[in-house]
Amino acid sequence: MANESRPCPCGIGDRFEYEGCGQEVRVEHIKAYVCKPPASTDRAVVVIHDIFGWQLPNTRYMADMLTAHGYIAICPDFFVGQEAWKPSNDWASFDDWLKTRNAGKIDKEVDVVLKYLREQCGAKKIGVIGFCWGGAAVQHLMLKNPHLKTGVSLYGVIRFFDNRSSLLHPTFFIFAEKDEHIPLEQVTLLEQKLKQNCKVDYEVKIYPGQTHGFVHRRREDINPQDKPFIEEGRKDMINWLNKYL
Repeated sequence: MANESRPCPCGIGDRFEYEGCGQEVRVEHIKAYVCKPPASTDRAVVVIHDIFGWQLPNTRYMADMLTAHGYIAICPDFFVGQEAWKPSNDWASFDDWLKTRNAGKIDKEVDVVLKYLREQCGAKKIGVIGFCWGGAAVQHLMLKNPHLKTGVSLYGVIRFFDNRSSLLHPTFFIFAEKDEHIPLEQVTLLEQKLKQNCKVDYEVKIYPGQTHGFVHRRREDINPQDKPFIEEGRKDMINWLNKYL
């Protein structure tokens, strides 16, 4: 099988056995997972899923972690009902699958979600985080959407938006040193372009020895040596959001 000879790099790492603390809601034409902290807050974070979709337990775990730190967290279905990628799919068909799921064409859904957060949840300061496909979507939103305050792009696919670097909002980029999907040369080029063109605060950080998806798709007990970097990535993400929200 093609998957065995050339596995999808996004499939590295285990899925959590995790139920989630929030609830599924419908926001106009979009389904979404929402989790709210017990105390009232006007800070919210939109969580943009990877290619495995909005129902991936790992992503919901991250949304719940944000809520544990005092944020309203919402993970909408940015594929809008289209089927998420499955680890069993033939990786050779990935490019065709991706053509109908453009990380740069989620603006309509984002506007709906922001309206919901403001009107139904009382959010006034809203940030965004995203993983892989969602990380690229974060970069798109940081380049375009004036209503967000900040973003964290976790191993976002650089090649989707590699020709644009004039960010509107402070953005933190998390990359893995051994990411087969995002070569370090691309990260270096991104840094150069940001240095030349970006007028807001940004940071690009590479985590040693890590592979694609390490912050939300790697289980600490599988590779104990990775645990400090997983924890560091999550802490860095929270600290960035705390600083700008």
